[in-house]
Parts: sequence; structure tokens; C-alpha cells
Amino acid sequence: MFSLFRSSNATENPAVEPVPTVFPRIDEANIAAVFVGNRVAGDFYDCIRTSPERVLIGLLDVAGRREDNRYILNHAQEMFRTVGTQLFSAADINEADAMTELCLHLNRGLIEVCCGVHSCPAFIACYHEKFGTLCYTNAGHTSGLLHDRTGVSELGSTGLPLGLFSHATCEAPTVALEKGASLLLVSRGVVECGGDNGSSDAFGLDRVKETLSELSATSAQELCSSVLNAASEFGCKTPARDDRTALALIRNA
Repeated sequence: MFSLFRSSNATENPAVEPVPTVFPRIDEANIAAVFVGNRVAGDFYDCIRTSPERVLIGLLDVAGRREDNRYILNHAQEMFRTVGTQLFSAADINEADAMTELCLHLNRGLIEVCCGVHSCPAFIACYHEKFGTLCYTNAGHTSGLLHDRTGVSELGSTGLPLGLFSHATCEAPTVALEKGASLLLVSRGVVECGGDNGSSDAFGLDRVKETLSELSATSAQELCSSVLNAASEFGCKTPARDDRTALALIRNA
């Protein structure tokens, strides 16, 4: 009933980018995303308000080069916004069931529009403004990081990447963001950012966690920029070979 995807190919509107994200105002919280360099791969983020108390967030990494997969990104955004709003708009819903349903439709939609398998790791979350809770699913994406007074914890994978198996499902746990807590999402390009002098060492998730734990940022924009700057300095500002994107949500104290 939600099928919005249609068969397509890379020559259909190849130069059209997804609609730029305008982050909604969130009561007692702030959200932002930052990317560095030219977008060369499939990083895609979006955020929409689906109800007076819920905000839907997504960071996806569509496999392939951006010049070949823009049409996939456009369809993914259309599905994320339309189906996401329908599933998360009612006041009395089971957020875990709605999240599982959204991921199922995105998964099948990707397979449909690509006419076959096309991997898309994704981290999708619904933030409840009143309760400060986050219902999320991590479909084979880099772990989300939750920083609060107890330290930094990982929100690891809860299922396979989207776009691989038509009936695959992802679990959708819920975590609470205490006042002052922050959620950080980074793309694979940040974690795999290589060091200088041709070193095979990568920036890695541990360094992202270390950077996050040392920050006292009250601005999501500042948090994203600080993490991306740390990755760039690690690589001596060498040209990015993959997209580097960070998205953060901070619940204000």
C-alpha cells in the first residue's frame, strides 16, 4: 500500500540531488548534520517532523558512486518522507512496529527501484520530543554513539543492510536520552578515513568515540564539525575518497 518506487535507471534525472534537508525545530533539543568535501558516494541524510511530538531521522549510505545512484537517493527520500509520515503521525502507535514496517518498505523499495540487490546500510531513528526517547534501527550501518554521564555507548547493528533480501527485517530497540545526552551518527567514510603518509591505519570508531567523550559541545553543529575536523586532521587533510558525514542530536540540559 506504500509502494512509491518504480523501476528506473541511472539515466533518469541523473543530475538531480535529493531535496535539501531543513531540520525542524525540536523543543529542548537541537539537531544538525555536516559533511566535508564533494559528495562522491551515497551518503544521504534526512529529518522530518511526523507529528507534534515525533521527529524521524535517517542516515543512509547507498552503495556506489553518486553520479550513478542519485535516482536511488531521490526515491529513498520520497519513501522515507511519505511512508515515514504515514507510519509515525498518529499519537498512539507502537514505535518499534512502525520502525520495522518503515525499514521493510524501504528495503523492498530499494530492491524494486534497482531491479535487484543494492546494498544500503542505514541508521533510522524516531525521537520522541516529550519523553526524550529514541526508537532506532541500525541496518548494517556504522554504530550510532550515545554520550551521556555514564560515558559513550554504541548503538550497534540490529539487522542486515537494506536492499539485500526482500523479507529481511530489523529489530527496533528504544533508548532514553537523558538531559545533556547526545546522539552521534557518522558515515563509513569518517571511520575509514586513512592516516597520512600512506598508512593503512584508519581513523576508526574508537577515535570517534574518544573525540566525542572529550567534547562538551552544546550545539549539534559544533559536535559534527569537531568530529569531522578530527578525522581530517588525522588524515592530514588528504582528499576524501568517500563521503564523510556526521549527524548529531543533543538533548539540552
